[in-house]
Amino acid sequence: MRTSFGPKDPNILQRGNRSVVCAASYEARRFGVRSAMPAVRAERLCPDAVFVPPDFTRYRTVSRLAREIFKRHTNLVEPLSLDEAYLDVTENKTGLPTATRVASAIREQIRQELSLTASAGVAPNKFLAKLASDWRKPDGLFVIQPEEVDTFLLPLPVGRLPGVGKVTEEKLEKLGIKTVSNLRGLDLPMLEGQFGRYGVRLYELSRGIDNSQVVPNRPPKSISAEDTFEHDVPLSETEPMIRSLTEKVWSASRKESRIPRTVVLKLKTSDFNILT
Repeated sequence: MRTSFGPKDPNILQRGNRSVVCAASYEARRFGVRSAMPAVRAERLCPDAVFVPPDFTRYRTVSRLAREIFKRHTNLVEPLSLDEAYLDVTENKTGLPTATRVASAIREQIRQELSLTASAGVAPNKFLAKLASDWRKPDGLFVIQPEEVDTFLLPLPVGRLPGVGKVTEEKLEKLGIKTVSNLRGLDLPMLEGQFGRYGVRLYELSRGIDNSQVVPNRPPKSISAEDTFEHDVPLSETEPMIRSLTEKVWSASRKESRIPRTVVLKLKTSDFNILT
């Protein structure tokens, strides 16, 4: 099962000359506003948008409270972000007979205790649960029974599969592949020849196969810090900013048991090119 939760308030946007949209309500999205969009463009698209500065301290607190609700039902909780998590409720603490009943109980507890909406997807594996949880956002429950997997999955555009970005989608389209049903028609050697190791993943996803487990306390794959400046900063004057960000990353990395292997510096130039 996958659950995501969020506020019932209006648009949540960060405002400023160089600010970007942190998140946008479904009302704002109808105007074309999206996450990571420059705030000035968002304002042009939706002049009546309500801009609210983010409050990450509050978000982290609410996220912790939501996870406490999850853990009333199962200890197998794998957070994806502040507002999303996978739950394995094959066996649950409350003795509810089905995953659907567990999802309904969690959604109601989040509504009653946190005054938030929550969407949940119930399915035989993590990949399908992710698709299901997005199906009736921002406040819905969608269930994919094992016998319904093909009916749900095959008509979907291949772009809905995890890992299929714009480049992969264009490559598939050149092969005449637009839907999951089309993708299932390709054999494994063909997919491996075109996409390497990811071809195996595509082969499995097109058949609704995902054997990955829900892993609580999964260590993060990367740790990062970044900042946006009100005015352009000459390269020769960036050292104090880089040192400040480095200290944040180093401090966060000390909380992890693993030793990092790679350090990456990302720089956006005045003409919006990103160098790494």
